[in-house]
Amino acid sequence: MGLRIRGPGPGGAELQAHPALLERVGGASRWGDFAYRPVLARQGRRVTREHRLQLALWGRLLADHQQADVPQGLVVAGDGRGFQRESLALGAGLQHQLEESLVRLQGDLQRTWPPALVSDRKKCTLCSWRGLCDQAAAAEGHLSEVSGIGGKRRELLLELGIASLDGLAATDPEQLATQLEVHGEQHREIAAQLVAQARVQQQGKPERLDPGLALSELDSAPGLLLYDIESDPDARDDFLHGFVVVKRLADGSWPADLGEGRYQPLLALFEHGEPLLWQRLRRWLDHYPLWPVLHYGETESIALVRLARRQGATDADIDLLRPRLVDVHARLKRSWRLPVSSYGLKAVASWLGFAWSQKGVDGARCLLWWRQWRYWRHEPGPRGRASRYQLDRIFRYNRDDNLATWTVAHWLWLQDSKRVAGRGPSPA
Repeated sequence: MGLRIRGPGPGGAELQAHPALLERVGGASRWGDFAYRPVLARQGRRVTREHRLQLALWGRLLADHQQADVPQGLVVAGDGRGFQRESLALGAGLQHQLEESLVRLQGDLQRTWPPALVSDRKKCTLCSWRGLCDQAAAAEGHLSEVSGIGGKRRELLLELGIASLDGLAATDPEQLATQLEVHGEQHREIAAQLVAQARVQQQGKPERLDPGLALSELDSAPGLLLYDIESDPDARDDFLHGFVVVKRLADGSWPADLGEGRYQPLLALFEHGEPLLWQRLRRWLDHYPLWPVLHYGETESIALVRLARRQGATDADIDLLRPRLVDVHARLKRSWRLPVSSYGLKAVASWLGFAWSQKGVDGARCLLWWRQWRYWRHEPGPRGRASRYQLDRIFRYNRDDNLATWTVAHWLWLQDSKRVAGRGPSPA
């Protein structure tokens, strides 16, 4: 453990790596009848390209150091209930990919100006430069700023001479559909949507897509529940089910500002078991019979229905539960086209003026706090007190996600109300 390995790289550059762990295996090396292979602890459900390249780099330098080939690396992961081991071949193809990556990296480091922005910045979540890159992308009208365009579609558009958001907005959608058809029917079908999205972002005004009501469930309901789950995907563990209660006002309208809202967190601990969790959830839902349950994205509805089935809910029970679950994200995408680069909760709610109470917090950081709380919660002294503070921060983040969901839902309800009143759709 703790080894630092150096070795030559492309163009005479020096490479340095810090493999977290080496495993002793059979073989032959400069030390005798044994050798080592690198071990990587995987986060997430699958081995990514980044994992493979990191192991390949470790294997390349380790092979020179021990004067013996490193044909395989080991990937380990904990899924919350067990331990996984996977051997990964470090063959010639992977080494070639590594060599290409190192050459590109060396070229970028030798530049006197920044390299081009990457088209897919979803992996930049934890990067301290992300804010500056996002500002630069928005200022230059980078194609990645258009919702629905990832790395592959950006490459196709660049080949057609469309290099910016403004360029895409000025494109004839029928012509673009014909040009993209050779790359697959799915690209042809989405061409008109991409052009329309670029035009909405260029103009900065939302566009109504569906003349119907986005949230008709809010017409007659006396109240509603906001619902958000926090999960550990590696452990397949939905560890927190959080609710906020929203009651209709005396004049029949819905409150725009919930303050902190009446928040109810339900922790799901392994040691308590699923039956107790389902009992608590069912009791909570039954306390507000037939109230709509609003959530952002399909995760909550899928998780709740699956949990109900595992705990023996009948088809009749499921038929009563499903209509109550309202996916605000799906309703938004069906009803409106917004001037945002993403239809994720943070992008849409921020566009509407919502601000999370904790700066720079996301689901990954919330998961880190959860794991720290699980590990240290029974520890006396500062660590135990710190872990309790982490749990409070998790609750605050979950509550804020619910309040952000209400910001979007309330805006949709306002637009529905204006439509019903005959005043037509109105921008935010």
